Amino acid sequence: MKVIFLGTPSFSQVVLDRIYNSRHEVVCVVTQPDKVNGRNKKIIFSQVKDYALEKGIPVMQYQNISKEGESYLRSLDADIMVTAAYGQILRQNILDICPHGIINVHASLLPKYRGSSPVQWALINGEKTVGVTIMQTEIGIDTGDIITASSITLSGDENTDETLEKLSLVGSDAIIVALDAIEQGNAKFVSQDENLATHCKMLSKADGLIDFNQKNVDVVNFVRGVTPWPSAFCDSENGVLKFIKISACDYDGNEKPGTILYASPKEGLVIACKLGAIVVEKIQGANAKVMDTKSYLLGKKLTVGGILSGK
Repeated sequence: MKVIFLGTPSFSQVVLDRIYNSRHEVVCVVTQPDKVNGRNKKIIFSQVKDYALEKGIPVMQYQNISKEGESYLRSLDADIMVTAAYGQILRQNILDICPHGIINVHASLLPKYRGSSPVQWALINGEKTVGVTIMQTEIGIDTGDIITASSITLSGDENTDETLEKLSLVGSDAIIVALDAIEQGNAKFVSQDENLATHCKMLSKADGLIDFNQKNVDVVNFVRGVTPWPSAFCDSENGVLKFIKISACDYDGNEKPGTILYASPKEGLVIACKLGAIVVEKIQGANAKVMDTKSYLLGKKLTVGGILSGK
């Protein structure tokens, strides 16, 4: 089939590569407008755009695809559109362009985790099983019929980027299964059970503030979910600290949550939680690079007994 592909980040690029190397033909790629780096004003292409240019696939970018893209996309006479983390809401005029409509690669096991941050919230909530759903796109947030769904079991250590990398491979296989089935006329479309639906809100930068007044395992899952964005952070005597990787450890003391229990190059950085404690393995100070925490403590002091300020 002739496919118009819509996507933006690295997750999308893996799915695009799989379609490009299948028997289906990618006739156009649509991706979000280029960004400008705030420091040096350098124009930054999306991973999908870089890939499409390398392969010689026509690329279109719209501030608002529903207002700007209909005429050109209709002229391509494509059979179907595929979206994967594209980043814009599609209106009915775009949904109606292709005979087979639009199918979406969504990084959750629908109807759970509808919305724009499914992997982040799955990790924050401590889900051990995650997956990808291929669904028919309709007006509504991830409410369309399910064509296929595939799951994987996590080790419990992955952050959002690492989970998305795994899911991109799952999604790239699943999209070919779905495209082949649609082309052959034997695809099954199953309605979602609205009684099982959950929704996840879009994360903002402020949502990364750590709440030490939780169980240590919940803090670990939170850090996994918001890494690398919006990042997990707290305030300290050295300014804002970002926790990049942490683990849970046993502790039965009664210190206030957020209290620094250990802070040395030998012992590392251990913080009290409502239940248990966390060990900070990788850290990033203000305007600094990500470091092994013990190395950070060689140059920066944190006072034992001091309290890190979170929620």
